[in-house]
Amino acid sequence: MIAVDLPGFGVTPPLTGEVSIATLTDSVADFIREQGLNGVATVGQSMGGRMVLELARRGVGGDTVALDPGGFWSDRELLVFGATLRPSITLVRALHGMLPSLLGSPVGRTLLLAQLSARPWALSRETVLPDVRGLADASATGAALDALTKGPKQRGAPAGTVPGRVTIGWGRRDLVTVPRQAARALQLFPDAVLHWFERCGHFPQWDAPHEATRLILDSTE
Repeated sequence: MIAVDLPGFGVTPPLTGEVSIATLTDSVADFIREQGLNGVATVGQSMGGRMVLELARRGVGGDTVALDPGGFWSDRELLVFGATLRPSITLVRALHGMLPSLLGSPVGRTLLLAQLSARPWALSRETVLPDVRGLADASATGAALDALTKGPKQRGAPAGTVPGRVTIGWGRRDLVTVPRQAARALQLFPDAVLHWFERCGHFPQWDAPHEATRLILDSTE
């Protein structure tokens, strides 16, 4: 398994030019090609889920698993997404030094993560702190959010044009990419198989980690 830091996230330098879903996906496609990983299975969640679907649309990679992918919202849903997520990110950054303490409390997790998890109080600090810190620390978080909210919506792939199996997982209680968007994703990717995560929000790896792991393993070679 290879975990990729996108440009501007983790320890990877940010892009020097335009930051968009297309250019971020270009960087992953370039990495796959440069590392000789043609045909590799790809897995992503949220923006990453959108990007692995974009890779599949381009014919890059092999089997694809996209968890709660972005890009399939209506205009109104997109406005709500931007209006709610931007203040949440601003708040997390402002509270950066207090995150370990806040996320160590069920009440703190509920207040900070209710938009992302169906049961934030039930999660552990060790589970959520790396993801929340990574979001707060990444230099490209704002640019990536702009790419999602101001750029084009996700394009689809006609039947028979993707390089491998496509599996889309969706949380029934997702408040970020709301469940009705799954139908639009299937219309644009007719080869895809949809898996519902019950009692699950935007992060299946938080709310249903064993089920998410099994789905990924069963859906990739």
